[in-house]
Amino acid sequence: MTIGEQAAQLVGKAKAWWTTRLIDIRPGVIRIKGEPIENLIGNVGYAHMVWLMLRDEPPTPAQARLLEAALVAAVDHGPQAPSIAISRMAVTCGAPLNAAMASAINVLDDIHGGAGQQCLALFQTIDSHARSRPLEAALKLALDDFVAEYGKVIPGYGHRFHPVDPRAVKLLSIVDAAQARGEVEGRFARIGREVEKALAERTGKRIPMNIDGATAVVYGELGFAPELARGLFILSRSVGILAHAWEQKNQGGRIKGPMPPELGYTYVPDK
Repeated sequence: MTIGEQAAQLVGKAKAWWTTRLIDIRPGVIRIKGEPIENLIGNVGYAHMVWLMLRDEPPTPAQARLLEAALVAAVDHGPQAPSIAISRMAVTCGAPLNAAMASAINVLDDIHGGAGQQCLALFQTIDSHARSRPLEAALKLALDDFVAEYGKVIPGYGHRFHPVDPRAVKLLSIVDAAQARGEVEGRFARIGREVEKALAERTGKRIPMNIDGATAVVYGELGFAPELARGLFILSRSVGILAHAWEQKNQGGRIKGPMPPELGYTYVPDK
């Protein structure tokens, strides 16, 4: 093999190192899923682009509207939310916006930020079981298995702050309207509500669906994988994280902890 052939082989191997169906970039050309970027700019919204990047086909207008509703719903929940608080504290420690956002996003894990993924996985398990048995039996089987493996807390239900989560109420009404127009099947909306009923029967009290349950309904109706439910939540909450970090930067303040220092904390000595 000549030196030229070896070089060509090496270049070919380098080009094959990364493969993608998402984007084609050449001098003067940018195509996303085959569509020139200049055809998209100014003609589609952000939710359309999120869908286009994650799915094989562009969204219908109805799908884009429903996705956008879910993205809007989860943008922010105030500085008491740990991720938001972290972004603000990071700025007061001198971190730039990108570091503040990264610090906040890094805590959006299983407990804070992961409930939507877990809830959608549960809904999909129920939906799978329901293809071979009545929904009530499918729901009992899935809930019993979930509790046995993860404990009694069912993700997507109940809220430490809201007796009834207004975001969930609104999202479910949007899903219901979309179902009435034939835009979604409504399977996951039904499953979500049946889980709520089952929890009330098991606990003796109503535990309403929260934002994570409602977005799990939306993402289930739209055919997203559970892992993407978490990714989409992070995309949404990143807007609030950025806004709070920017607000804190403009307010000023140095080295702000989670509470005013005069409140102190509880010291528990060894006995």
